[in-house]
Amino acid sequence: MSYEFIPLLPFAAFLILGLFGHWIKDRAHLVAVPAVIVSFILSVITFIEVAGGRHTTIPLYTWATSGELSIELSLYVDRLTAVMLLLVTIVSSLVHVYTIGYMRGDRGYARFFAYIALFTFSMLMLVMADNFLQLFIFWEAVGLCSYLLIGHWYERPSACSAATKAFIVNRIGDFGFLLGLLLIYLTFGSLEYRQVFVQAPDLAQETFNLLRPFGGQWEVSTLTLICLLLFMGAMGKSAQVPLHVWLPDAMEGPTPISALIHAATMVTAGVFLVARMAPLYSLSPAAMDVVAITGAATMVLGATIALTQFDIKRIVAWSTVSQLGYMMMACGLGAYAAGIYHLLTHGAFKALLFLGCGSVIIALHHEQDMRRMGGLKDKMPVTHWTFVVGSLALAGFPLTAGFFSKDQILVSAWSAGSLGKLLASLGLATALLTAFYSFRLVFVTFWGDSRVDPRHVGHVHEPSRTMTGPLLILAVLSIAAGYLGIPGFLEPAFPASGSEGPHDSPTAFGIMALATLMGLVGIAVAYFLYVKSPSLPDRLARQWQQLYHLSYNKWYVDEVYDRAVVRPTFQLADRLWNGVDVAVIDGAVNGVARTIAWGGSLMRLIQSGQTQHYALGMTVGAVLILTMYLLM
Repeated sequence: MSYEFIPLLPFAAFLILGLFGHWIKDRAHLVAVPAVIVSFILSVITFIEVAGGRHTTIPLYTWATSGELSIELSLYVDRLTAVMLLLVTIVSSLVHVYTIGYMRGDRGYARFFAYIALFTFSMLMLVMADNFLQLFIFWEAVGLCSYLLIGHWYERPSACSAATKAFIVNRIGDFGFLLGLLLIYLTFGSLEYRQVFVQAPDLAQETFNLLRPFGGQWEVSTLTLICLLLFMGAMGKSAQVPLHVWLPDAMEGPTPISALIHAATMVTAGVFLVARMAPLYSLSPAAMDVVAITGAATMVLGATIALTQFDIKRIVAWSTVSQLGYMMMACGLGAYAAGIYHLLTHGAFKALLFLGCGSVIIALHHEQDMRRMGGLKDKMPVTHWTFVVGSLALAGFPLTAGFFSKDQILVSAWSAGSLGKLLASLGLATALLTAFYSFRLVFVTFWGDSRVDPRHVGHVHEPSRTMTGPLLILAVLSIAAGYLGIPGFLEPAFPASGSEGPHDSPTAFGIMALATLMGLVGIAVAYFLYVKSPSLPDRLARQWQQLYHLSYNKWYVDEVYDRAVVRPTFQLADRLWNGVDVAVIDGAVNGVARTIAWGGSLMRLIQSGQTQHYALGMTVGAVLILTMYLLM
């Protein structure tokens, strides 16, 4: 099969819409949707071929040659690639279809489809890359698409601010990523995956002196340093602490983008990066510990913040942050297959939840505060029940996809030594919080008395079939994805770590039972607080005011960044502006102008406008020239 057509079709759709979108306008979906659906069909064929044992590299052309460095643009297809292709194309296809209804009438309709087609192409090229430079280029491309799509409604200051914030925060992580690539080339003399992975075991003991430029001595493992630098990029893309602050603000973009980029695909690129680099990370226990602990911290932080939010999209966004922490923790503990498995199932149920939020937002005329909702389950039954399925999967309810993948992570973590047991305990506690806030969202939004604006009550109804159809398909996938045998399919793609412990032991069954109990308790508590005793949450918030405000204000991380980074940066910029730009640069430029003006004013004194003065000047000049000639 010609694997290059998988990314090429969305790229062709982007080119057509980019060049001719002004004329195509509201028929843009006729170009983008078929292209992505065919890419999905080809991805399914690829998955079947890879399952049969076929792994391949497809060289396209030599992109750059300099000395011994040769960069080939190639496509690499293995088990990990096949799973990611399925995730990207199926979610992208459903989001494209959903967008037809959600964005109908938007003046940027064709532009929006062009951007999501470009994103799909970039993400497909990222997961199919076979070298680090190609990976980095399309890593940056998906970041650019994210910036463009978050700021799609650029007339809103909040959307422009959120897009800029996402772009800047990701650049911080990508700076470390780029340093990691440079160190890889210096160490291995190549940027090809296979060459680097083959040489890595022989260079596991090599060290790098961090203080050599300053004449000092601080030796660290070269592989550990490479892994940590690459992880900086992963922290930015996958919203890990402390580079997580951009993701909730990115909800300013249209809801289909929240589902496509900020739930199912782009934000998982960091997890994919760590999994793809498993041959490197497995040789650096220190780097893996950093990944695992960072993932656990992100998991807990996201869950505790989601407890108190009221914007339905931001609740789901903070849930995404928390679930990304689960995936990263699994990879850091060596359970790569479990982490990617949860990445896949999470893509289905989280896309479902975001698109469900979009249906509610459209029905309520772009209202996003769930305190102004309620009583919607009878008016929007399809949205309600699919949303319940997504929430059950998120909570890890038995027989849903989330149940299998989350328990796979917890059991693997428990098998990974003392650190793994500690992080597994945090994971169990987070499972309770996850179930609570996910069903808090369900009960407050769909159950109870209606708090909808009276002007819109009579107009609340299900959206068009182009929006409800993807919800139903994703609801099925949120259950069916747990029965596809993905962990067994993926395990040969990763080095053996020992953390993928037996999942049929009494300990494993105990952890699964405890995780299920945590989920059921969380759902029960949410039901009691928001259905049976709806006035009790406000009393508890007042009673636990400090903890409530800590959660509601997102642990004040944004405020800390504002005071520690943003304000000092502006102050430094002001000082540099006044001290360097204004005083030195502008002073020099203005000084030249003043000098010329002063010289002109002197020259003007001899320009009297009287003929006799000019004749005198000519005579004096002639005498001086003649005198100088005679003297010489």
